Amino acid sequence: MAASQKGRRFSSKRRENRHLEEEDSNTVTMFDVFHGKKREKIVLQRLIVIARLPHHLADRTQLGAHYEKLNFRLSKQYIWDHITGLLLIYPSCLLHIVESSREVLVSVLKDLKDMQQQPDCTLLEAPKVVFMAHNPQNRLFQQWSYKVLDADQGDIGAKRLEEEEESTETLVCTVLSALQKMSEHLVISKKALPGSVLDETPELIVSQEVLDKLLAREELQTPQQHLQMYNSPLNISMDFGQVIRSSFLTTV
Repeated sequence: MAASQKGRRFSSKRRENRHLEEEDSNTVTMFDVFHGKKREKIVLQRLIVIARLPHHLADRTQLGAHYEKLNFRLSKQYIWDHITGLLLIYPSCLLHIVESSREVLVSVLKDLKDMQQQPDCTLLEAPKVVFMAHNPQNRLFQQWSYKVLDADQGDIGAKRLEEEEESTETLVCTVLSALQKMSEHLVISKKALPGSVLDETPELIVSQEVLDKLLAREELQTPQQHLQMYNSPLNISMDFGQVIRSSFLTTV
């Protein structure tokens, strides 16, 4: 009997010690915070923007260098917010996909707005926000990279659309579908960067014709308009504690 009671006491004490160890392992100390051992999970968002290139832009790699510098600065400012995506630089326009936290994407839009406000801006013109995905299931790209495309590469994937089918929604869906196929092909090829994959299969590249048509659509917001909408407070009725739905509607 004494041996049995002693065994039960030992087993109970062992469970208690294990419980305390689990509590200790879940405790976050200031040391953990300061030394970066506690990493918060970000809410992933995806931004897709397009822009025209100035006719006098002789060296298109300047755009790649600009965004490499911007990404480096943002990675230092938001150390846990991993930045992935792809910048495709066509002869006449660009397509930029950025995947990271909302803070990083807002910084990218602010950079676009700041460039537009500079009278001597020489890198891009008339940027438009094509799509913003909130909390997508996964990333399309493993890293961020850019690629300068030849004149013929941006036209191989061109798909002629009937005049009545060329709605803005159809064009946006064409871009999203092409990017999804590109991402799936990267997984199959087991390559982290899409540069060589696009050289081997240029039909995966989003058509420059589609991007040119989107750049002419007034429905797409500029970075400045998107930031204004993001920073504007909701029209809230204090009497009823409800959001007035008309604040989301546009009037003709």
